[in-house]
Amino acid sequence: MDLTPLLASFALFSLMEFGDKTHIAVITLSMKNRAVDVFVGALAAFAIVDGASVLLGGFIADLLPTYWINVGSGILFLVFGVLTLIGKEEEGEVVEGKKNAIISALSLVTLMELGDKTQFTSFVLAARYGSPLLVFLGIMLGSALITGSGVVIGKGLLKIVPERYMRYIAAALFILFGVVFLAGALLGIEIL
Repeated sequence: MDLTPLLASFALFSLMEFGDKTHIAVITLSMKNRAVDVFVGALAAFAIVDGASVLLGGFIADLLPTYWINVGSGILFLVFGVLTLIGKEEEGEVVEGKKNAIISALSLVTLMELGDKTQFTSFVLAARYGSPLLVFLGIMLGSALITGSGVVIGKGLLKIVPERYMRYIAAALFILFGVVFLAGALLGIEIL
């Protein structure tokens, strides 16, 4: 069995996603939510978006123009930022409930991935190698690596920065990225 599709999709996906907006979203969500909940929600989002891309090609990206994806992403980031900022400050690792953290990660990562370069890469690799299953497995392994590293980085920040400041940092990151995505959509350029 030729494992080239699996290895190529794993390597390419991992390199493309590290430090990308999705990776940053996972880091930010991990600062105030249980790591396993963020991991499950984000991985489910990768499976949905990139799995659909592998199976259906570029249909999803054609269905939703990049402009509206960026507008939706920007608005969602702004909403998460404001909710984080005005949210009740509590001591302890978990602020949101398990269901909310999974849904937050799922919805945010899904929006981040729609029309992203990795979605198009998934389609191209599946078409190039004619092996959608191996490409999908490679992408999911890369997703697990990126999501896991994002969760570890997010939780690591909690050990360095006092928890009372994490809410403000998370809110600022959400709002910053929301503004960047909206500005990119309105200006017609891809900023991140």
